[in-house]
Amino acid sequence: MGKFYEGLARPLLFRQSAEVAHERAVRAMALLAAVAPLRAWLERRARLPADARPVEAFGLKFPNAVGLAAGFDKNAHAWRAAAALGFGHVEVGTVTALPQPGNPAPRMFRYPAAEAVINRMGFNNEGADAVARRLGHQLPPGRRAIPLGINLGKSKAAPLDQAADDYRCSFERLADFADYVVLNVSSPNTPNLRALQDEARLRELLGTVTAANRARPRRVPVLLKIAPDLSWPQIDAVLGVIADFRLDGIIATNTTLARPGVFARVDEAGGLSGAPLRRRATEVINYLARTTAGRLPIIGVGGISDPASAAEKLDAGATLVQIYTGMIYRGPFLAAEIARGLADRQRS
Repeated sequence: MGKFYEGLARPLLFRQSAEVAHERAVRAMALLAAVAPLRAWLERRARLPADARPVEAFGLKFPNAVGLAAGFDKNAHAWRAAAALGFGHVEVGTVTALPQPGNPAPRMFRYPAAEAVINRMGFNNEGADAVARRLGHQLPPGRRAIPLGINLGKSKAAPLDQAADDYRCSFERLADFADYVVLNVSSPNTPNLRALQDEARLRELLGTVTAANRARPRRVPVLLKIAPDLSWPQIDAVLGVIADFRLDGIIATNTTLARPGVFARVDEAGGLSGAPLRRRATEVINYLARTTAGRLPIIGVGGISDPASAAEKLDAGATLVQIYTGMIYRGPFLAAEIARGLADRQRS
């Protein structure tokens, strides 16, 4: 399937703008989700052999280590098809408390020679109420083929000093439908969002959300998603706050504002993802794992395009991995390929 995609399907998709191609991919995946017999057949084909060990993290069981990162299925239209494509978990969003259109288009740009993307989408989504209504008509936690994460961000209209309450509103609206929740404070495309990684603001945010979580009948695992552009002292401060509030895990990393190599000559605002992020994301994962002595579950993201690059993240200390940009260049069944490769590695 990979050769078919790269030889025929990808050239057709790449004749369209990156965002149009993305929207069509989401619609195709949503159609697959709606065709239950086909979805079930593909899920059976994608299952790993019985001797492949599932991954356990933050109280959840994952059939394999490969997840679909947030940013693909922003409004939870297509996530039910993820297991049919070989994913072991899926993360929808980023969802904000208020619906918002995001930044002006064009806002997503491919760089095929580098297998990279720059985007400045700006959390375009239908808002927490709309996503909650949609998920309310679908399978709840405990009855899904794979775990569902919900990634939350700050509404652009919410001032920074009201960010904690803005996240709390989204959390309270959506937590019932999530197997885990992610607080995204690291996108570079919402003004001042990354300031929430500063220690004082992060304490306020995590204090507010964890208090709301404790008040729930069913506590949901909460993770934090960080930027690759933090310094080691900044990461140390973030880890201190995470420890104080006993968060369940961390996602490393989001897109980068750095412009390594040939991207030094690229004059396009937004977050860079894909192969150029691979090395830095792995460095951050390794630092997190060493600093926490492996006690904090890490979801590794950034530059994963094959089993070797996924294994690199796991060897650095990640518990799970996620892909998105790699799928743009390698096709919809990349997760299944990586999961099989990791399972073979596990048995060898």
